Amino acid sequence: MDQFKIDVSYDGSDNEIVVVAPHGYIDATTYLDLEKEILKLLSEERYKIIVYLTHCEYVNSAGWGVFIREIKDIRQHHGDLVLADMSPDVHLVYEKMEFSKILKSFSSLQESVSYFYSDNG
Repeated sequence: MDQFKIDVSYDGSDNEIVVVAPHGYIDATTYLDLEKEILKLLSEERYKIIVYLTHCEYVNSAGWGVFIREIKDIRQHHGDLVLADMSPDVHLVYEKMEFSKILKSFSSLQESVSYFYSDNG
């Protein structure tokens, strides 16, 4: 298995949209790295977060917890955390566990960026 890593990039006129792109598996050994990155962004008052999952092959329950744990606080700050470009296997779990009731997802990175430019984001 390849080593887990997280790329972070920015979008928007003031770089207000953050794209967090994990590579590899989000599991019991890696979810803390992802959680640390999300908490760092929140400490910087960055509340428009896209988790770009195109390079992520698996997300366990701890990983899903990272996505939903801070969602209330993020939305109270007029932001959101959305998911983009999930693999079919990750998307299947997303649907089966009904995370779609809590987290928005988009089929592409561009769609998720556009969401933050709309009145919804």
